[in-house]
Amino acid sequence: MSRVRIFTRRGDRYSEKALTFLAVMAGTALLASVAASAYSSKVKDACAGDYQNFCAQYAPDTTELRRCFESNRKGLSHMCITALVDAGEVPAKYLKKR
Repeated sequence: MSRVRIFTRRGDRYSEKALTFLAVMAGTALLASVAASAYSSKVKDACAGDYQNFCAQYAPDTTELRRCFESNRKGLSHMCITALVDAGEVPAKYLKKR
């Protein structure tokens, strides 16, 4: 019986680099999702009233909800805007316009 090699002799270096790259990208994606879930509850808590007042007809985490918040940004509470800025969802200039 012959063993199946994952890497070919010639492509070992290339394949190892590709696998390393994929592992780094997967780790980055995992960290990004952990960070997103860490601040999403803060944003949801801070913006719950604004969501009910302006955008309750849209499902959470949708493009339509983002557009609704954007179009109503002048009416959003200071607490909500601060949470969105802290989470990196909107630029800090949104705080200065108030």
